[in-house]
Amino acid sequence: MKEQGGGGGRKQGAASPCAACKLLRRRCAQDCVFAPYFPADEPHKFANVHRVFGASNVNKMLQDLPMHQRRDAVSSMVYEANARVRDPVYGCVGAISSLQQQIDVLQAQLAIAQAEVVHLKMRQPNYISNGMGPNSPTNSGSPPSKVMDSQAKPIFGMDMVVDQASYDDSMWS
Repeated sequence: MKEQGGGGGRKQGAASPCAACKLLRRRCAQDCVFAPYFPADEPHKFANVHRVFGASNVNKMLQDLPMHQRRDAVSSMVYEANARVRDPVYGCVGAISSLQQQIDVLQAQLAIAQAEVVHLKMRQPNYISNGMGPNSPTNSGSPPSKVMDSQAKPIFGMDMVVDQASYDDSMWS
């Protein structure tokens, strides 16, 4: 359990053991591999990591890594362990799937909004005849200053509305 290279162990005369040694009910040695990454004031971090990966496996993983990669490895293990505690079946994959689904829905909403902007630009009177078309050198990318009348018809018919329920179902089939 000796750690190669210095600088990562406990300080001389530290009063309390690290969270790992406290949970495992053992004496925390000065060269404890867990001490730099699982401080005594954050016991929940090691508790979840221990529950998911096991102390022996975490010890082996940390021993096999160079010193400069251990902090990132511990951070990843803590994140995965917390995700597994929240969602024992999917863990991080469940969170990633949920975020990907949100991205897909937002991209669809963005596409609809962009289509609506194009449609509004095309409906404005004199848009193309006054040289304000999309390829015009005077078009700065912002809409013309002419305001549409307040009794404009709806932009899209019912065929353009995204049905959220069928959209969600079609993503996974």
